[in-house]
Amino acid sequence: MTAPSRPEGPAPAGPGRPGYLIRAARAEDLDAIAGFEVEIARVSFGDEAITDAGLHRRRVAGALGQPGEITLVAVAETAPGRPVGWAWLSGRTNSLTGAHYGNFRSLAVADVPDRSEIGELLLSAVLQAAGEGGMRQLTGKVHARNLGMRALYRKFGFEATHITMEKRAPGAGGENQPA
Repeated sequence: MTAPSRPEGPAPAGPGRPGYLIRAARAEDLDAIAGFEVEIARVSFGDEAITDAGLHRRRVAGALGQPGEITLVAVAETAPGRPVGWAWLSGRTNSLTGAHYGNFRSLAVADVPDRSEIGELLLSAVLQAAGEGGMRQLTGKVHARNLGMRALYRKFGFEATHITMEKRAPGAGGENQPA
């Protein structure tokens, strides 16, 4: 699925700055996307993060262009070949009800001045593409300490519905660290 280059929603970049476009992710974006995936892993899993960019690259490559996969990048109008943000939503089917829904896999934006606006553009484009794909419910996990992503989800109407509780088994390492 692809999204329009100018999704409805928050306006592109501020005054005097280049605008941003949202487009389908392509194979030539994989190195940048793998970098975003490594950063997501670090934010989500700390010292236990899987930081092998090659592994992330291969995992994402399998989703590009596949039915039910929404894979988008944000690029500056002045540099359309260099992603500054990335979003991934996978279509799923509830095995009990047959309902079609979307599972957020990733959303990340480079540390650039328009970071918040780019995140909003990406999320807006994902929501539009998900709606066009018949997804009436979207779910996503976010690390409890990722306040920026939690705020973005809330801004777009997402609500917390489940809490994952975790405890490390004795001897599993990190048992004295908060989860």
